[in-house]
Amino acid sequence: MIDDSIHLLEQLIRTPSFSREEDATATLIFGFLQNQQLLPQRQGNNVWVRHPHWRAGLPVVLLNSHHDTVRPAASWQRDPFGAHWEADQLFGLGSNDAGGPLVSLIATFLALQQRQDLPYNLLLAATAEEEISGAGGVASILAELGPIACGIVGEPTSLDVAFAERGLVVIDGKATGVAGHAARAEGVNALYLALEDIDRLRHYRFPLDSPLLGPVQVSVTQIEAGTQHNVVPDRCRFVVDVRVNERYTNEEVVGQLQRICQSQLTARSLRLQSSSIAADHPLAQAALAAGLRPYGSPTLSDQALLPFPTIKLGPGDSARSHTAEEYIRRTEIEAGVATYLNVLLSLFN
Repeated sequence: MIDDSIHLLEQLIRTPSFSREEDATATLIFGFLQNQQLLPQRQGNNVWVRHPHWRAGLPVVLLNSHHDTVRPAASWQRDPFGAHWEADQLFGLGSNDAGGPLVSLIATFLALQQRQDLPYNLLLAATAEEEISGAGGVASILAELGPIACGIVGEPTSLDVAFAERGLVVIDGKATGVAGHAARAEGVNALYLALEDIDRLRHYRFPLDSPLLGPVQVSVTQIEAGTQHNVVPDRCRFVVDVRVNERYTNEEVVGQLQRICQSQLTARSLRLQSSSIAADHPLAQAALAAGLRPYGSPTLSDQALLPFPTIKLGPGDSARSHTAEEYIRRTEIEAGVATYLNVLLSLFN
């Protein structure tokens, strides 16, 4: 099963699958599951399959990872689509994020496909558009998947387990002043108004910290104002990047920041919420029983779009993601499958 899944990973690496362009890799995964005598389903570029011994009334556990990738960095020295082996290392775009976790989950599913005694129904989903949190990704098939009790999101975590993940909200700020001639000191300078708000944002601290994620992080990352040197600007626009801990919703964060600012703040989207799982949840307990180290993840994944308890767990190193010369080790995949099995075989038992 591991050999077959690694061969699938080699094929996936050789097949470009940028976000929204994953048709060919979805076809590969669908065909692979069919060849394993399974009955996969597909919607768009999302592929999923139910355990052959599905039993009505049992809780459903989702195994989810993605098969889309970012575009290769310009600094690649190897062919990013070459699936080139050097000793234990398989190099290629998407090998680590998230090809290794994906094929490890697939191998885990195959290892359990003949089990008729699982205390839950197992559901495997290989999904699209994760790298852009796109509408055509996992969120688009949740209605098709039906009620889910909990899930494992496959991402490179060095086989530590993320019990919490930061949310993201990007805010457009707009300060409004009055245009005037700079030489006569006329008008109300919108740039100065924006700078006052930026200073407030810089120094504001949300009162509720997280033991896993720490404080909410607020960063002003862009600013734009003015048309020419002698005109006092009447508009100033700036962008705020907010990384939200699990103690707040995105709506609460935007509302609080608006209360301290005179500029108009508009969230681009509120859908990428923070997520967390209670330490006493059966899935969290199964991860702890497997000896895994819990942590809070600063990076986004499909956890943000799943409305049920999840953990993030997988082989590979998050630091390799989106980098040139990305790779995954065969030994990491083998350890990933063993770890997933340890967690799943103790879940609900």
